[in-house]
Amino acid sequence: MTADFTLRTIRSLADVDREAWDAVANPGWTIEGGRLRQIAEGAAPYNPFVAHDFLYTLEESGCATDRSGWLGSHLLVEDDDDRIVGIVPAYLKSHSMGEYVFDHGWADAYERAGGRYYPKLQVSVPFTPATGPRLLVPPDQAATVRPLLAGALAEVTRQLKVSSTHVTFATEADFDALTGTGFLPRYDQQFHFENRGYGSYDDFLEELASRKRKALKKERREALGDGITVEWVSGKDLTEAHWDAFYAFYVDTGERKWGTPYLNRRFFSLISERMADRILLVMARRAGRYIAGALNFIGSDALYGRNWGCIEDHPYLHFEVCYHQAIDYAIAHGLPRVEAGAQGAHKLARGYMPVTTRSAHYISDPGFRRAVEDYLRRERAAVLREGKALAEHGPFRRVEVVEQD
Repeated sequence: MTADFTLRTIRSLADVDREAWDAVANPGWTIEGGRLRQIAEGAAPYNPFVAHDFLYTLEESGCATDRSGWLGSHLLVEDDDDRIVGIVPAYLKSHSMGEYVFDHGWADAYERAGGRYYPKLQVSVPFTPATGPRLLVPPDQAATVRPLLAGALAEVTRQLKVSSTHVTFATEADFDALTGTGFLPRYDQQFHFENRGYGSYDDFLEELASRKRKALKKERREALGDGITVEWVSGKDLTEAHWDAFYAFYVDTGERKWGTPYLNRRFFSLISERMADRILLVMARRAGRYIAGALNFIGSDALYGRNWGCIEDHPYLHFEVCYHQAIDYAIAHGLPRVEAGAQGAHKLARGYMPVTTRSAHYISDPGFRRAVEDYLRRERAAVLREGKALAEHGPFRRVEVVEQD
């Protein structure tokens, strides 16, 4: 590092003080009585996924540990007063599952050529495809420490003699620092709802083309047919009975879609103990029992949709519980944005517009790096073309193209 800073690696978040971590991960925010409060004017938005509570719960529950292929290798930068001034949440990975930025093809190609792709270093929030800070720094240290962290990651990649380091769902500031240090840029695409100060869902509908507006009204009526009702559950109202029901939905749907679900039952109990006021469960009930639900996390400027499941299939219920209800909640609580997770062009018709996401990749082998760099150059162009084309088919009366770099 430098004469003023030292770098160390920790395996577990238990090895760092919660308040010290959060002062760097979400500077300008505090949790009092379980509730989030802003304590510094102009603070960057609060991101629930880089909070100590969230990452430590993934670890303590056994979801993100060495046994599941997520060996903690978190980087801490400390000043000469032993104060933490920079953090990189990182994991040595023995596979590429649970990341949502896919590099399986890279791994196959490198290993066919005689290389060893795993382990790799992954800088991300496990099982969470949401953009957020990855080079965690307080504002007064950002200009110095952010580029220092980017350079340190490249150096750690070389020292560990791993094939690569991958920083996924990075903010623009982190992305710029990383690509300025030799990381290769990669683009992907999600669909987000932007709340333009709507007073109600009907206000949002008024901005849609007539045909789209009628289609959504019909879809919502049919989704709540057959006696189905929907509840929002958050904070102290969350109970173990809610989590029992939701976990049954999550496991049933997860096993049918991708095999073994990533999150275990203990995770939901622990996260509810620690972050109840930053959780929204949208639960659908029919004939006296819960039949479907969606798990969301609440940031200061966004609602993040994460997991969905059901034990009964009903037309449009998935769209209602995951997308329409999320918009309703964002409007009711003045949240500027809903991020509904990875992929899904079907979100477009429901008011979620294409937005570019960013990741950055450091490849150790020069020959392999050149091949990946060429692939990413073509992929970036394709992602931007697709985003512009999709935006032209959005539901709004006037076409809105979200700016994409």
